Amino acid sequence: MTRILDGRALAARVRARVAAEVAELRARTGRVPGLRVLLLGEHPASLAYVRTKERMAREVGIDGRVERLPSDTTEAALLARLAELDADPAVDGILVQLPLPAHIDTARVLAAIAPGKDVDGFHPLNAGRLAQLAGPPPEDLLVPCTPRGCLLLLEEALGSLEALRGRRALVLGRSTIVGRPMAALLLAHDATVTIAHSRTRELAAECRRAEILVAAVGRPELVRGDWIAPGAVVIDVGINRIPTTDGGSRLVGDVAFAEALGRAAAITPVPGGVGPMTVACLLDNTLRACRARLAGGR
Repeated sequence: MTRILDGRALAARVRARVAAEVAELRARTGRVPGLRVLLLGEHPASLAYVRTKERMAREVGIDGRVERLPSDTTEAALLARLAELDADPAVDGILVQLPLPAHIDTARVLAAIAPGKDVDGFHPLNAGRLAQLAGPPPEDLLVPCTPRGCLLLLEEALGSLEALRGRRALVLGRSTIVGRPMAALLLAHDATVTIAHSRTRELAAECRRAEILVAAVGRPELVRGDWIAPGAVVIDVGINRIPTTDGGSRLVGDVAFAEALGRAAAITPVPGGVGPMTVACLLDNTLRACRARLAGGR
């Protein structure tokens, strides 16, 4: 029988731990972690997402605030605001909600966020440290939130991260946001890792070899049930909206969920799997950033 990995329940446990540790930090130092989320424009999905981040930050005791900027904000103005936030001692974490308008160079903006405040884990220095890991990430390394959430879900499924050692893992997707950092985390825990993508030859056969399958390619139900090895653990990162026969729509992942049931040992649902873990790990990253800055005297 396939185990459904409940991302909402696990995320609630992470948030409860963060809340307790934030309260302890406040009692001991008088400080609470500060998070600033910058949103350019009025994209409805992005607006809803950043409001969720703001609300959950405040629920765990983090000073989380969203700054909404016009969609025609210049790159120079955005960079100037990032410099101000970097200099603000009350701010421990900075996040620029993606995607950015076409007139702004995303790579330049992400590189302008101070690595110690880069709670998304996208700065080149943080990405480079992650790529060079020879073991589990140190406390002060800010790891991208979605891959870190996936790792916690794998720990939940397997009982421990030590259980990853030697297992064949396939990461389907090569983005710098999910696929590549996910592969680096799995390697750091001694899994034997393959990265595949939409142009991989004999993709179904590659998937069937995997004991751990992380699907993050952004193609609805690409991974069919018979692509999954019996007993594999499947982490489905995809969030895709597809039309229904009644004229509405529904969310599906990158894995054909119904077909995977009975073959996979464990699988994340969509929604309710990886998504809640991403926000929970953002809050934890903000707490980590605050602790690192206090330890460094900033």
